[in-house]
Amino acid sequence: MKTTSKSIRTFIGAKNYTESRQFYNELGFTEFVIDQKMSLFKVNEQLAFYLQDYYVKDWINNSMVFLEVDDVDECAQELLSKGLHEKYKYVRFTEIKEYDWGREIFMHDPSGVLWHFGEFIESKVDA
Repeated sequence: MKTTSKSIRTFIGAKNYTESRQFYNELGFTEFVIDQKMSLFKVNEQLAFYLQDYYVKDWINNSMVFLEVDDVDECAQELLSKGLHEKYKYVRFTEIKEYDWGREIFMHDPSGVLWHFGEFIESKVDA
C-alpha cells in the first residue's frame, strides 16, 4: 500500500452494550461516544477499537483481540487488581501462558470477546 497508514481498529460487539461500555471504562480505556450504538475506546492515540451495540453469538464467540504489552507480569497484576472478574459475571482471566514466541494472559470480556495481552520475546518480535 502506498497510502500512509495511521491506525488499525477492530470492531467488536456487545451482548449488553451498557455493561460492556462500563467494563471497558473500568478496565482503563478512554471512551469517545460516536452515537447511541457505537463508541471508540482508546488505549493511547494509536491503539483503539470500536464497541458497537450489536450482538451475534457466533461472531462474538469467535472474536479475538491481541494487545501487545511490554511487561505481561505488570499487565496481569494491573488487570487482576481491578477485580473485574468478580464484578462481571462472564469476565474471566487465565494464568500467564508461556510460548516459544513470548508470554500472554487471556481475558474474556462480558460478551465473550477473547482478549490476548501478550509480550513478545525480543528475537520473536517480527513474528
